[in-house]
Amino acid sequence: MKKNWYLVTMFLLLVLMLIACSEGSAGTENTEADDVIEIVWYPNESGTDMKSSRDEIGRVIKETTGKEVEHHLTTDYAIAIETLVNNNADLAFMGAQGYIEANKGNDAIQPLVVPTGPSGTLDDAVYHSWLAVNVDDQENFKADGDFSLDTIERKSMSFVSTSSTSGFKVPASGIIEHFSKKEKYADLTEENLMEGGQLFSQVLFGNSHQGSAVNLLNGNAEVAAFCDTCVENYVEVAEGEANTVGAVYQVQDDASEPFNKLGGSEFTLMSVTPVLNAPFVANLDVLGQEDFDKLQEVFTSDEIANNEQIFVPEDSGESGLFFKSDKERFAPVEDSWFDPIRKLSEQ
Repeated sequence: MKKNWYLVTMFLLLVLMLIACSEGSAGTENTEADDVIEIVWYPNESGTDMKSSRDEIGRVIKETTGKEVEHHLTTDYAIAIETLVNNNADLAFMGAQGYIEANKGNDAIQPLVVPTGPSGTLDDAVYHSWLAVNVDDQENFKADGDFSLDTIERKSMSFVSTSSTSGFKVPASGIIEHFSKKEKYADLTEENLMEGGQLFSQVLFGNSHQGSAVNLLNGNAEVAAFCDTCVENYVEVAEGEANTVGAVYQVQDDASEPFNKLGGSEFTLMSVTPVLNAPFVANLDVLGQEDFDKLQEVFTSDEIANNEQIFVPEDSGESGLFFKSDKERFAPVEDSWFDPIRKLSEQ
């Protein structure tokens, strides 16, 4: 009997040692920098019209690091974030909220650069979160002649994703701030905005800014949240001044998917909110500090700032991820720069 217990004990110890060794090897393998740099893209930047921009950024990364580059296109914010968090990607371009979620899940994820504003600095490094309605329905969203958030109660709403900064986090914060002043909605939360039956009659998620806009234009939603930069390749100002309440936008006749069947459709802006620009972020455990430093140096260089395939001239009529109207470029940024978006979760 004693001999049997001894054998069982030794067997269990051997199994535990093998498991420990296996876990140690897996951890090392997952975080070891290799000779392929994987970039994961949000759905907003995964369209065919963005391919030339993605390819040029990939070319620069390959030339700088000497490593092959693989692009991973996604149809879901959560997939992109988890791919980075789980050490299955080196780099990603994501909104501030997505970065905050990724950093919370894995503190090796840090910001690489953000595109500046027209001044070439971080002072005006913002884009815009919109709440939009169809032009023909706009009077239904006005009180005393002006657009009012009071009118979105019991309407059908389209957001982008709960991980979207400008397509959920920022507009949700504004909506909650407005309605929580009313006794009926004193305890209104983000969770209440994620489904119908609370403030809205129905809630949809477009899974991309383009998808949320299409939900509005095809009549599936009466109000939609999306941002200016993600639809600027497909729409143009038809009336008013860009990024102002009351401005009317029209889908271009030759717009690519998913707007290719919506040419001429119009929407108007009932709310416009500035949002911190989206960063390129890196998983340092996968990418490695050496390549991080190399990429930060080249991304912030004059060469990249003047690369018209990355910063497409605004009046060129070409599609792109980033546009050049004045002195736009990439700039390094610290994690703390995103604290204003973090604080939205504390309200």
